[in-house]
Amino acid sequence: MASENKDMLLGRLRNGEPLSGAQQLRLTMALAVPAILAQLSSVLMQYIDSAMVGRLGAGPSASVGLMASCVWLLNGFTMAVITGFSVQVAHACGAKEFSRARIVMRQGLVTVFLFGLLFGGTGVCLSGVLPGWLGGEESIRAEASAYFLIVSAFMPIGATGLAAAYMLQASGNMKVPSITYVCMGVLDVIFNYLFIFVLDMGVVGAAWGTGLAEASASVFGIWYVTRRSKDLRLRGEKGPLLPEAVTRRKAFRITGPIWLQNVVMRGAYVMSTVIVAPLGAVALAANAFAITAESFCYMPGFGLEEAATTLIGQSLGAQRKDLSRRFAWISMSMGVLIMSALAVVLYILAPAIMGLLSIDPEVVELGARVLRIEAFAEGFYALSIVGFGVCAGAGDTMVPTILNLGSMWVVRIGLALLLTPTLGLVGYWIAMAIDLTVKGVAFLIYVRSGRWLRRSISG
Repeated sequence: MASENKDMLLGRLRNGEPLSGAQQLRLTMALAVPAILAQLSSVLMQYIDSAMVGRLGAGPSASVGLMASCVWLLNGFTMAVITGFSVQVAHACGAKEFSRARIVMRQGLVTVFLFGLLFGGTGVCLSGVLPGWLGGEESIRAEASAYFLIVSAFMPIGATGLAAAYMLQASGNMKVPSITYVCMGVLDVIFNYLFIFVLDMGVVGAAWGTGLAEASASVFGIWYVTRRSKDLRLRGEKGPLLPEAVTRRKAFRITGPIWLQNVVMRGAYVMSTVIVAPLGAVALAANAFAITAESFCYMPGFGLEEAATTLIGQSLGAQRKDLSRRFAWISMSMGVLIMSALAVVLYILAPAIMGLLSIDPEVVELGARVLRIEAFAEGFYALSIVGFGVCAGAGDTMVPTILNLGSMWVVRIGLALLLTPTLGLVGYWIAMAIDLTVKGVAFLIYVRSGRWLRRSISG
């Protein structure tokens, strides 16, 4: 019944019929709740991965943490390509141009797979030298290199599966991707336990376990979107597999700024690793585990970001800017409330959460200390996460990219270079908390200005 209600409300949106405030809230919740549950399952998967690797000691944990920024960098490139097509699918569905949505979806999946080959192949080629470039200690480089090689090898299928999930979400189907993510989390637990402990493969086993879980979920997601989706399953539309000129231009307008953001911002994460790595294995492990623990707070924000992108994209596709504004404020307000509430829980339970991830008392103590610093910035972080989804739904990614880059490099990296040498990992996390606060305020001001609506690719 809930699915029928969601479909009915989406139909009213697409047909230009009025939606009351309560209906707007219900539609936002109908799209956001499955996306939030999917993100929470992703958090659970990260916790389980980290806890399993954490049982191996600080060294193996540090080897995985060392490569995290590079994994994010490559994933960020593929995510940018996905966004360039999924936003167009949302606009086409909002305009009830479902044949066009299917064409864009098909071309998007092919394009994402090709870029996955490119970025995954790059990761494989560089896996041997990256740990040294990042300043990792000699004792952890071999495991870090092997971990990154395996993760990179799974990137083509993983990226294509993620694209399938985002296409489904763009059409308004949040339930199937959410169930898929939950199943992926279960498979991740099973595969990781098998490879890490039963087969005694350690860090390499963690990479194989996660890669196989992602590949299994990806195969199902690709099959579902192309064969079973009500709006997107392929119905014999003719046309090239690679994007046509109009689709390419729109995709590049969305993807180009995000690529720039990824290069410079993910580069900042790599720079952060370079700043933290000299602090030693304990600090590197505590940093990696604290980032995983913090995801308990911010992953629901990414679920709301996905919902906001879909709602804004479909509203603008239906030429309803009035609804776009209201959905923007509803989703951002929900993000602040949820993430602020979870931040209180994080602050109180920080030592217990870190204790789940590591058996090293030094790692647990340091990680809990920095988590409590970050808890004060989570409400502001929600504004930037969901705000980016709002702007992306309109196809406006240039200004949000500038806001993210300016805050990351000027505030976070600048302060980290000043504070980390004297305060250690605590100094880095103080810089991070200030960065998230500044960024959140900047996104609030930009969304309130309404300029993102005037930059919409829907015209």
